[in-house]
Parts: sequence; C-alpha cells; structure tokens
Amino acid sequence: MSELLEVSRKSDGQPEIFQSIQGEGASAGTPSVFLRLAQCNLRCAWCDTKYTWDWAHFDQAKETTKMSVEDICNAVSAFGMKRLIITGGEPLLHQDKLFPLCKWLKSSGYVFEIETNGTITPSPEMLSLIDQWNVSPKLANSGNSPQKREITPALKTFASSKRSFFKFVISEESDVKEVEVLADKYCISKEQIILMPQAATKAALNMRSAWLTKLCEEKGYRFSSRLHIMLWGNKRGV
Repeated sequence: MSELLEVSRKSDGQPEIFQSIQGEGASAGTPSVFLRLAQCNLRCAWCDTKYTWDWAHFDQAKETTKMSVEDICNAVSAFGMKRLIITGGEPLLHQDKLFPLCKWLKSSGYVFEIETNGTITPSPEMLSLIDQWNVSPKLANSGNSPQKREITPALKTFASSKRSFFKFVISEESDVKEVEVLADKYCISKEQIILMPQAATKAALNMRSAWLTKLCEEKGYRFSSRLHIMLWGNKRGV
C-alpha cells in the first residue's frame, strides 16, 4: 500500500476526490465517489480537464498532489458510498498502482467504473476487478492523430468485454460516420454505443443536444447528456 498516485486538485487545493452523481454515459445520474488522476497520453483540443496534463499552461506542482494508495482508500471510504468512478486524465497510465487500490476497496464491496480513452490495454488483473469500462475513443474532432487515438489491441480488448460502453464525443453530425466505421471495424454493438455532445457550457450542451438526440433516435444509438455541465457548469469537484 506504499505506492503513490498523482491526483489532481480541486480549486481549493484539496485532492480531487469527491461525491457527486455520474454526469455521463450508461450510469448517468448514479450517486458515486470520484477519483480524478493526473496525466494523459492524448491532447484533445476540447478537453475540459487540461489542468490534469497541460503543463505548458498549468503548474503541475499546483494542480496535482501525490497520495498513497492507503490515503486514497481512506479518503474514498470516508464518503460511505460504494461506487467509485476513476477518471482523469487517463487512469490506465497508472494501472499498476491502481490495481492494489481497487483490490483493497473491492474487498469492502466497492463497484468500479473507469473512464478511459481506449488507447491502453487493461491488464488481466484490472479486467477482473472493474465492473464498468466507460471507453471514449477519440475522433478526428479531438485533434489527435489517428496513430495516437486508435490503438487496435486496446480497442479489441474493450470491444470484447460485456462490461464496456463506448462513449463518443460528437461535435458535428458528420462525426457519426467515424463512429460507424469504428463500430464496424471492432464489432461494437449499438447497445454499447453512446453519443454525447461536445460541450463545456450549458449553451453548447443545449444546442448540440437538440440535433444529436434526433440523430440517436434515427440511428438507434443511446444519447448521453453531461449532467454536471447542465447542473453546475464547468467546475472541478462536482
């Protein structure tokens, strides 16, 4: 339990470990505890958590803190809620250190979700522990190169798991063509696919939701809003 994880900070400087509702995806609205880790292997143009990785514009020493697995487990347990959502950044950059954390909490009855960009293959140990994978493969609208955003072994692993949902960030209607290509290539079922508007403000969320919900109805995909944006705006720790 001596491993250290790099955790992002809330606006008040405290570690970004907090209680809220899941704002996106298949379990949207579910009361949960969140753990946000720092560092990411992609550079999405529209990312609304750049403070977890963009050290050209943010001070890493100010925005992150190192915590032991034991201290994180204690902080999570203090909320008394048994659902933990691990997000980032990209959590699977830290999966060797996450495994003892998840194993320890699993023995206390925790259920886990991990938010991932789908570029890193989870270890067999992590696959056995995580209850839900919220996989968000990045499209061209992210600004990442195809070579960086589409890693075939990782996507094949997630696509083969019944615990995976694929959440795609949609900026324009034409983005859905990319989703369909990936779905065909990796045999992702429509039941696993969730389309979500690219939006960091309520205005953008409302605008894109209007046409994206109709598109989901036409094509048979699930729609996800961003409840935390709708309720609180683009803030940390909510």
